[in-house]
Parts: sequence; C-alpha cells; structure tokens
Amino acid sequence: MKNTEFIFYIRSGKDLVEAVDAFGFVPLFAGIIPGFSVEEHVDPERWFAEGKEGVWEWKGPVIRDCGCAYGKFLENKSVFISKEWFPDFANYRRDGYDFDSRCDEGLVFYRDKDLYELLESNAPVLSKRLKMLGNYGKDGKKGFDTSMNRLQSQCYVLISDFIYEKTKDGNTFGWGVAEYSTPEKFFGSCFRENVYVRSPQESYEKIMDHLHSLFPSVKEEILKKVLK
Repeated sequence: MKNTEFIFYIRSGKDLVEAVDAFGFVPLFAGIIPGFSVEEHVDPERWFAEGKEGVWEWKGPVIRDCGCAYGKFLENKSVFISKEWFPDFANYRRDGYDFDSRCDEGLVFYRDKDLYELLESNAPVLSKRLKMLGNYGKDGKKGFDTSMNRLQSQCYVLISDFIYEKTKDGNTFGWGVAEYSTPEKFFGSCFRENVYVRSPQESYEKIMDHLHSLFPSVKEEILKKVLK
C-alpha cells in the first residue's frame, strides 16, 4: 500500500538533504514499508546510471551538508537519520547503555569490543585502514563486517563520510571508501548531552509516533518490525 505522506522526488543531492531534514528517517534501499526509501523516489537516471553523478556520489556530501547519521540502522540496510532524530534512535537501540556500561554488563561480544575500541581510538578512520590496523583480512582476523554491522545497528558506530581515490590530476575514481566514526565524536556535545535524556522506552514511543505520522495506514506490527 502506497503511503500519501512520505512523498518526495530526488533529482539532486540537495533534494536528498531536504528529504532527510523533512522526514528524519530516509532508508537508501526499499524495505517492507512501500515507498519508504530513496530507491523508490529517485530519478532513475540518478540510480546506477552510467556516466552521470547520482545517489552513490551524493552520499558523502549529504552526510556533510545536513550533518546526519548514516549506517545500517534499519532492516540491516543503510539509512540516513537526521541529527534531530538520531539521539532518540541511539538511546532506544543502545537500551540506555553507553558502550562501557554495556561491556560492564557483559552484553558485548569480545570481537565487537576489540573493533569498537580500535575504531574509537582512531576515528574518523577509513574502513581499509581500520582493517589494516586490526589485521582483518584473508590471513588475519575474521568477522569485520559482522561486528561492524552489529555496532551500527546498536548505534555505537556510524559512517561519517565517503572518501574517493584521486588520480595524479586530482580527479576522483572508483567507489567511495567508507569512513567510520562514533556518534560521540561525529556529533560532539549535541549528541552526548541529548542521547540519554529520556528512557529508551520513551525514545521508542517518540519514534513510533513519528513513523505513524508518516505512514498512518501501515499496521503497527510492520512499524515495530522495521524498528526491531
């Protein structure tokens, strides 16, 4: 069922920035809520179009321009979340724990702890450098993607930019390399001072109310599944 509230059309990075600011949560790929994604609203010529700048080139500038969080936050898929909504989302996903407190309670996999501490001490850090520092790879440690996805889902890590390789002439080429950081470092005091001001349940209810306002015809169990 198509919603009538979550409506926008993306032809440029500016359009995407405006969508993130307006709706707060903007998944990149289509999911279980019809129409709730960039993929379903973007000009087809800006989605994997050869020889034209499009969504993949816009991701880094959008993060920088609107100061939003980006990472695998919903349905294990990449999502833009505005700086206004991310503290409540992180509070809910963290269940009120900062990372040290979660470790103290024995709620962290040791591989996740090792990766988080390495990332936190070097952030912002490119994914390929982080893998090198942690000796992840074919002949080294395994589980980088699994731990990274879990840390993003729990909102202890986000993607802070995408960096492109450059030729000697200064022209960019290839795919952008993800740069990782923590919300505490990326957002600074505006995040640290607001992430735990409510209970996790209060943050959850606030987000659910917001999603209900965007998708009044979508059943609550579907919204709950998206946030799970």
